[in-house]
Amino acid sequence: MMGAVLAWLSIIAHQNKDKKAGDKLISVADVAKEHWATYGRNFFSRYDYEECALAGVTEMIAHLQSVICTSKHGDQFGKYTLQCADDFAYIDPVDGSIANKQGIRFIFTDGSRIIFRLSGTGSAGATIRVYVEKYEPDISRHELDAQTVLQPLIDVALSLSKLQDFTGRYRPTVIT
Repeated sequence: MMGAVLAWLSIIAHQNKDKKAGDKLISVADVAKEHWATYGRNFFSRYDYEECALAGVTEMIAHLQSVICTSKHGDQFGKYTLQCADDFAYIDPVDGSIANKQGIRFIFTDGSRIIFRLSGTGSAGATIRVYVEKYEPDISRHELDAQTVLQPLIDVALSLSKLQDFTGRYRPTVIT
């Protein structure tokens, strides 16, 4: 965290190095908007469903694994076209160790993606984490709320996972 703060302070100091007293200073928001105008913006959100009954979570994951098995490149999920779907593994670039079953991932041809991960399978139940991400090149949409931009993708995530059916949850515990 401290590293991120120092990085932003360095960027802002550099952007404002030639400013005179009384000049309008360049802000973090100004730097972000300039970056988005050049490269586009990635919108991201995570929905956490905490303390879900393990039986329902297990059934949901089995359902998603069956969706992976029957899905193919080009399938439509709402307005999104599937590029690939998998239960992904993480390969450590330093020691080459492999951690399997790191999440169920749906990647779409426009670069959008949905990831379902489990966390904490203790006595209080499991937490389902749903990650959604979408790239937006249209500058007129860069300042919209992330939840607004991501809503169609969130709807696809909830529909294809049947999360509400398996868990009885209609709202996440936490949205980040």
